Amino acid sequence: MTPPLATPSAAALSAGWRPAPLIRASVALHLGAAAATVVRPHWWPWALSAVVADHLLLTAAGLWPRSRWLGPNWTHLPLPGAGANAKGEVAVAITIDDGPDPEVTPRVLDLLDTHGAQATFFCVGERVARHPALARAIATRKHEIGNHSHRHLKRFSLLGLRGIGAEIGRAQQAIFDATGERPRFFRAPAGLRNPLLEPVLAREGLQLVSWTRRGFDTVNRSASVVLSRLTRGLRGGDILLLHDGHAARSATGTAVILEVLPRLLSELTAAGLTPITLRSALERSGSRSP
Repeated sequence: MTPPLATPSAAALSAGWRPAPLIRASVALHLGAAAATVVRPHWWPWALSAVVADHLLLTAAGLWPRSRWLGPNWTHLPLPGAGANAKGEVAVAITIDDGPDPEVTPRVLDLLDTHGAQATFFCVGERVARHPALARAIATRKHEIGNHSHRHLKRFSLLGLRGIGAEIGRAQQAIFDATGERPRFFRAPAGLRNPLLEPVLAREGLQLVSWTRRGFDTVNRSASVVLSRLTRGLRGGDILLLHDGHAARSATGTAVILEVLPRLLSELTAAGLTPITLRSALERSGSRSP
């Protein structure tokens, strides 16, 4: 199918990667602090304080899922006119994380088909490897699969360059093996990341995507509350987040997404909003970033 995965080299990572201003400033600060302590050794407390403050800022940027301080990050669709295309159609994106799940995902696909809606599924690589037929069903039914790392580790944001590269690369491979297509978009587990993520994404040709609004449907058992969070202030260009994997269960024992999705799709239709895939949004915009 494809050659074995390789660990990222410095040359590969540098190709196509343009460090964000915060990263460039951080590097400059570290160099300046080192130079200052050489020229003026008694300045070391100030230099150390500046470096510590910089690390705290970088950590905060990684803990804020919608932050663009560490690199490009979609929080809205890159469509002109807040989501309108040339025909005046106004689009939103429904993104569904943590699957595929053999119980929930097929029912989600049926609901989407019933409403003629498209969605982007951010799938976990090892789940795709375990359920390749489900991944193929997602792709065959004209939805999109994004990369959500291979194991969905809670410590993903603590990994080094090699670890991040392995998690993303293995998921890319698993999805390609199941569907014949390589994902174009990546979402970090829980949205948490560190400054080493962006160069790996550049190497893999992946765009980081977070969300505009989320329903917290992995912890909230009320479909009405989840729906309210997704639709309050909803407008064209928004990216919505739901889960088919790790979904909370309602009082009836049903995965919350299965109770939310029909109502959400009906509200989108009533509001004149069309759910499309992220790749469709990219093609419509003709640009790489919003």
